[in-house]
Amino acid sequence: MKILCIGRNYADHIAELDNEVPDEPVIFFKPDTALLKNNEPFYYPDFTQEIHHEVEIILRISKEGKNIPAQFAANYYDAIGLGIDFTARDLQAKAKSKGLPWALAKGFNGSAPVSEFLSLTDYPDLKNINFSLRVNNEVKQQGNTSFMLHDFEAIISYISRFVLLKKGDIIFTGTPQGVGPIKIGDRLEGFLEDKKILNFEIK
Repeated sequence: MKILCIGRNYADHIAELDNEVPDEPVIFFKPDTALLKNNEPFYYPDFTQEIHHEVEIILRISKEGKNIPAQFAANYYDAIGLGIDFTARDLQAKAKSKGLPWALAKGFNGSAPVSEFLSLTDYPDLKNINFSLRVNNEVKQQGNTSFMLHDFEAIISYISRFVLLKKGDIIFTGTPQGVGPIKIGDRLEGFLEDKKILNFEIK
């Protein structure tokens, strides 16, 4: 099982971090040890002082495929959910300043909390799904898939040119604006439309 992530897929998030709009999807990976399931608490590690939340819709790959044409990509995922791409922003900034990879800033243990997966039949229009994140009952991030620079099918098609997708792989599809720091004691709640599917504590 692989965790593949898309960076810079919402223009408002690109702007808030003062990044350039990419010509192609930006891809990075998280190891399977980043997964945090069943609303288990996230324990704040001691190697960073600045972890940011980034809520994203996630896809579950349902069958193996490579070089998948975009028009057939919908056949390769069968469910969606929510994930948090926790990012150690201080580690990322340090690596970027030296022109070095920032894998550790994204891939540390527990950096990918994920919800249950929900059937696609519950969402007839995948290009118009609202999702949001609340921290301590305050809305911090709100997004809609209509604002994605690259939609689900384009993402799957692009990744599969380079990486063989296998059943059970998870794809994080990008975060909207509003990313910000978390701290010990915070409670994070994620919503897909009006359904709460993430609810866990920072310890």
